[in-house]
Amino acid sequence: MRDTDTSKALSRRNRKFAVACVGVFAMMVGASYAAVPLYNLFCRVTGFGGTTQVAEAASDVVIDRKITIRFDGNVNHTLPWDFKPMQRSVTLRMGETAQLAYVATNTGNAATVGTSTFNVSPPTAGAYFNKLDCFCFTEQALESGETVEMPVVFFVDPEMDKDPELKSVKEITLSYTFFPVEQPERPVAAKAGAAEAETNL
Repeated sequence: MRDTDTSKALSRRNRKFAVACVGVFAMMVGASYAAVPLYNLFCRVTGFGGTTQVAEAASDVVIDRKITIRFDGNVNHTLPWDFKPMQRSVTLRMGETAQLAYVATNTGNAATVGTSTFNVSPPTAGAYFNKLDCFCFTEQALESGETVEMPVVFFVDPEMDKDPELKSVKEITLSYTFFPVEQPERPVAAKAGAAEAETNL
């Protein structure tokens, strides 16, 4: 009888341990799925790693302190595009809205779709670099040989002037890198069809 009771007790402990292990595993899986969006949210809010901000309206404050924005464009070697800024730099006052365009050309023999990553340098300036509109918000589809201009509208938050770590910063570099999209949200054919439909209207 004693051996039977001991066996039952061990069995109950084993079941509890198994349930606990499954619970921990489920929590770890859930945490891993939540980590990416939470990390992205953290980067957007804090500008961590040079992540820029998205603004819904232009700044209503413009100060005299000037800042030079330099532009950089890169393409992953697996995407047959030429991609570069139409001008290398612009100097503006903090809070002043500016628009600049990059130009991209598909040098490949087939239609391709690209998406861009972006950051600013120094990274701590990311919290103050605000985009009102940007080609980087969506995927970009180009037919073979097609060239397009890709605008970005932005301003530097005047609050940067109050940041003691950035008091001596006179330049910010905005950098983009395009990568191929294997499964585009909107294929190039759909883009061409939409353009044709607009023309017929």
